[in-house]
Amino acid sequence: MSVIKLSGRIDSNNSSRIEAGILEQLALTDEPGTKAVELDAGELEYISSAGLRVLLRIRKTHPDMVIRNVSTEVYDILEMTGFTEMIKVEKAYRVVSIKGCEEIGRGANGTIYRIDEDNVVKVYNNADALEDIQHEREVAKLALILGIPTAISYDVVRVGDSYGSVFELLNARSFSKILSTEPEKMDWCVKEYVGLLKKIHGTVVPAGKLPDMKETALSWAGFLRDYLPQEAGAKLVRLVEEIPHDNHMIHGDYHTKNVELQNDEVLLIDMDTLSVGHPVFELAFMFNSFIGYSEFDHEIIKKFQGFDSETGATFWRKSLAAYLGTDCQTKIREVEDKARILGYTRMIRRAIRKNGLSTESGRAEIEFWKRELLELLEKTDTLLFSFNELDIEAVAENLAEVQSFVDGILESIGCPPKARMNIDVAVEEIFINIASYAYAPEKGKATVRVEVSEDPVTVTITFVDHGVPYDPLAKKDPDIGLPADERVIGGLGVFMTKKMVDDMSYLYDTGRNILTLRKKL
Repeated sequence: MSVIKLSGRIDSNNSSRIEAGILEQLALTDEPGTKAVELDAGELEYISSAGLRVLLRIRKTHPDMVIRNVSTEVYDILEMTGFTEMIKVEKAYRVVSIKGCEEIGRGANGTIYRIDEDNVVKVYNNADALEDIQHEREVAKLALILGIPTAISYDVVRVGDSYGSVFELLNARSFSKILSTEPEKMDWCVKEYVGLLKKIHGTVVPAGKLPDMKETALSWAGFLRDYLPQEAGAKLVRLVEEIPHDNHMIHGDYHTKNVELQNDEVLLIDMDTLSVGHPVFELAFMFNSFIGYSEFDHEIIKKFQGFDSETGATFWRKSLAAYLGTDCQTKIREVEDKARILGYTRMIRRAIRKNGLSTESGRAEIEFWKRELLELLEKTDTLLFSFNELDIEAVAENLAEVQSFVDGILESIGCPPKARMNIDVAVEEIFINIASYAYAPEKGKATVRVEVSEDPVTVTITFVDHGVPYDPLAKKDPDIGLPADERVIGGLGVFMTKKMVDDMSYLYDTGRNILTLRKKL
């Protein structure tokens, strides 16, 4: 590439001379078969229409021409006349030093530093980051328009050999900083963190505005397929393929260093990973941030987040419980395991691409994650999850978990105490019936689904099992008018359930017992 410096003024008086000088330099430096030229405008103070004609003639013979280090004043003229649309033009950027600056955030593509009391700068890992910066500014504006509280970059600067975006974040503190210095605020941080997460996931993004995370995840699974046993690799790809397209927003790097508290307002930063997709992708990124990356070496989270691995694990599980709206540990583990599959897939791929297989510690870390992934793949049939559905082994010992799951949903809708007690009794009777008889003497799983509808508010609870066909409604109700010495012990469970709910129905379909209860509130 030919590099030519421009300086001073280019106007009607000297444009011919300057053009001749440029052409002479090009004749000496042009490489055969190339038309690339870089004009360094760092010392160019003024340009008129005569100078623009010079640039246009050079552009016609050198279509890959680039103009760099352009002052704001000269850039304004080039932009006004449309030259920035047909020529790659790069502004001259002020230089910012991050020496001694506090690191307040770190993401996949860059690190955020506080440069003074009012401002922070995100320094990009990619030395040629101008396109990345432009992309992040565009998606941040989109997020703000869609109602997501975030900071918008107001300046681009040079930082060492790379570029940075400057944001105003007056007196802001990351949630990582709060957790590390004020651990008593853990529950407050969880509440605010999950509240913002639900707002993000509840935001529908216009088609084509953001990348689809499913495509990215498919590339991870496709890469990893060659490093797993054939059956496991094929299953991993299939599980990702079966995740449906979802046009709801996900952040893509949602951890406590990217959530800031500024003047009592919670802000989301580091927006370059913004995309759309199923929330399981987001949960995978979260698992990695709080547990996955430091699972093999607990010191990593201390360096990255500023708090220890125990705090990270506690925050992750409290956040997942709040996000799912349940304290049911079976449900929490179910969703966590789905997130772990994608999380390990991403980490293994990343480690291999960073030459992790070439070092003893790297191989040990990859093998650790790989063992976890293979174990999860054996017992997982889908990466999808529902907030209102629980898959659980149908054994009596799991009754408390089932009731905890159902009660969490009832509590969230303000279910009256009497109706809640009636539903709890009905749930116990049906689940224990399944646990006792559906698979005996073997064991099997049951699915419990809770749905809420309006006008009037009605709770519908559906139990599904794959046990022996059994219609509880076909059994005659017991005669409750008999005296005690004539009464048969047992047989009251289904009868009580009928009395506790407004409707009860049974269906046997494709090898499944499906029992549905409805209760109006």
